[in-house]
Amino acid sequence: MALSADLLAMLRCPACVRQSDTAGLLTLIQDAWLVCQTCDRKYPIHDDIPVMLIDEGTRWQHTALAELPIADSR
Repeated sequence: MALSADLLAMLRCPACVRQSDTAGLLTLIQDAWLVCQTCDRKYPIHDDIPVMLIDEGTRWQHTALAELPIADSR
């Protein structure tokens, strides 16, 4: 099961969401990551569940998109 478009439209980066209505918009990458368009934090998706913890997004923030693991790994 992939992340639904409705869920993606509702989700926002928890680190940015308080800045404005458009801050924290997320982009789905490789069906395995949600990337914040504001701060570039990257939230992994494990078993079709986005891990929306700020610490987890920050862990991957400075990792290039091409270097993100595709498989469900930690």
